[in-house]
Amino acid sequence: MKICVIGTGYVGLTTGAVLADLGHEVHCVDKNKLKIEKLLEGEIPIYEPGLKKLIVRNKKRGLLHFSTDIQGVMKDCPILYITVGTPTNKDGSQNLTAIIEVINTIVQTTITSHKTIITKSTVLPGTNEWIHQSLIEKGIDSSMFDVVSNPEFLREGNAVFDMMNPDKIVLGARRTKPIEIVKTLYEKLHAPYIITSLTGAEMIKYASNAFLATKISFINEMARICDAYNVEISHIANALGTDKRIGPYFLNAGLGYGGSCFPKDVRALEYAAKQKNIVPEMLMAVQNVNDSQIDLYIDKLVNKLTSLDGKKMTVWGLSFKPETDDIRESRSLLLIDKLLERGAEIHAYDPIVHLFEPAITIHQDMYESIKGADALIIATEWNQFKTVDWKKVKDFMKGNILVDGRNIIDPKIVTSHQFHYIGVARK
Repeated sequence: MKICVIGTGYVGLTTGAVLADLGHEVHCVDKNKLKIEKLLEGEIPIYEPGLKKLIVRNKKRGLLHFSTDIQGVMKDCPILYITVGTPTNKDGSQNLTAIIEVINTIVQTTITSHKTIITKSTVLPGTNEWIHQSLIEKGIDSSMFDVVSNPEFLREGNAVFDMMNPDKIVLGARRTKPIEIVKTLYEKLHAPYIITSLTGAEMIKYASNAFLATKISFINEMARICDAYNVEISHIANALGTDKRIGPYFLNAGLGYGGSCFPKDVRALEYAAKQKNIVPEMLMAVQNVNDSQIDLYIDKLVNKLTSLDGKKMTVWGLSFKPETDDIRESRSLLLIDKLLERGAEIHAYDPIVHLFEPAITIHQDMYESIKGADALIIATEWNQFKTVDWKKVKDFMKGNILVDGRNIIDPKIVTSHQFHYIGVARK
């Protein structure tokens, strides 16, 4: 089938590359000329394992194309995927500027054949109904299009695998015809379908992310209690994970959740609830725990160093999770901001992220970053940090404090090198 994917961000590129690999003719379009030029040259703007290989392969097969001619491609393709960004404002409401631009572009395009408009972008409950009504109000005959809500459930670092091997495929629509069209698109994928309304599909996406964020805040709150009673949190998490009603995932205590989805989606769902005069007490509590998690470990550092003013702190890990270069709402960057507020001198290292930040010193070498440091903080659980020469680290550092913000280091190993180990509720 001939498909137009509007937006070449994280979701758009993954969606386009996988659909092309399934045998469809895919045209990814974007108004950003520089981004399209780089894609045409083979430069991928994001780091996602396996994605570049997929894009290169399907460009060679003639199934994956990139263009800035949005209207021209829209006119030729019966399938339109909306994968543009929907950032959340401070109050939880969404900035739908990019969605509105897509709607207006569809209206400005001469529609001569039926279009199935599939929304992949994460949008608040009621948004796809609003898209449907907006197109009608702007003059598009309702018989010429269908809107389908098809939320993505991709994990950064595993996005290609997740789209190729979905746990489920959620489809929301007003009628059955577009559902059958989308099923044809995904006929090579093997997963159960969940068919619901447009708003039902939107709610499934938010409920999923809110529940996973809740698990993280729950285990972090348990870690606080375990810390007070000198109990190993991993024992508690492992026991919970064996319960089939709970499952083992998202029960790793640490500095909290970040990234492009959980923080904004929980805020957005809280906003949506309050719009209907519902006070979402649990969602608010989840955010409160997450927002205060880093402060606990700042306090532990202050307790050992008395003051952070003028102290050299090295932070390993800048991305919000391993196997991605995404730093959106990264707990590491929030930690760094709080350390800077206390007067600390910050040095940092990340295997993938090499951002420019004048307030801190970014190193290209892991061991160079810790020379003369009073404390080392592991903020992202990159595998590279699990196989460190701790004798070398100790020799390079001035101090001996190690904060393991992700519980990835064996305390016995580092304490044997005379480190003072601070984990998340670990003995």
